[in-house]
Formats: sequence, C-alpha cells, structure tokens
Amino acid sequence: MLTALVLLFCATAASADDKQSLLLILTSGDTQTQGMALVLSNEAQRQEAEVRVLLCSEAGKLALKEHEAPTLKPRDVSPKQMLENLMRGGAKVEVCALFLPNLGKAQEDLLEGVGAAKPPEITKLLLDKKVRLLNF
Repeated sequence: MLTALVLLFCATAASADDKQSLLLILTSGDTQTQGMALVLSNEAQRQEAEVRVLLCSEAGKLALKEHEAPTLKPRDVSPKQMLENLMRGGAKVEVCALFLPNLGKAQEDLLEGVGAAKPPEITKLLLDKKVRLLNF
C-alpha cells in the first residue's frame, strides 16, 4: 500500500512538472494583434498550459480599469475581455515595471489581480528553457 502511494505521489509530481509554461509579452497597441495574442494564450490555457502575461507600452493600457477596447469579430469580444478571461483561468498578468510611473498611474488604476512585474522574475522566465515565449 505504501509503495502504491509513493508511486502515485511521484507520478503526480512528474505531471505537474511536465505542464507547459507560456510567457506572453504583449507590447502592440493594435487591437487585432492584441486579439490574436490573447486568442492563442487563451487556447494554450485551455490546453492546460500555465500562462503568464507581461503587458508593456501601449498594450499595458489593457490592464487599466478605465480602458475601453473595441470588440473584434467574429465573437464580438475585446482584447480586454480576453485578458480578463485568461485571469479567471488562473493566468498571472503584470504590466512592465516602467508602465505605471511613466503613465502617471498607480497600482489602484489597474484591474484587480494585475500587478507590476519585477524584472528579476521576468528575466528568470526568459532564461528558462522550459518556458515558451510568445511576443506580440
């Protein structure tokens, strides 16, 4: 019985380690580009990848409470709605460290659950060969 439990634990631990990780770095302010990046990220999450999003430059505005984004065909959803869907699925979403201070904004201007990225953490992900990078 103990052997079976140990084997089950090891199999579960291996499965967790085998989970794909995806880092989306989104900088484009173009609505269609944002939409495609987020469609692919949502699909990766649906296929059980662990998704993390770094929003920089114009794309950072998607994380602002006040931001309104146009909807895209064929589903009539905005990139902001797609981002919120990713977050509901467990994705970690951050704006780059330069975004808030250079826009004159603060943490409370961001959607709930969005934070400011820490460069050492992002660098660690970029150097991790197990993390897939998606850059739009």
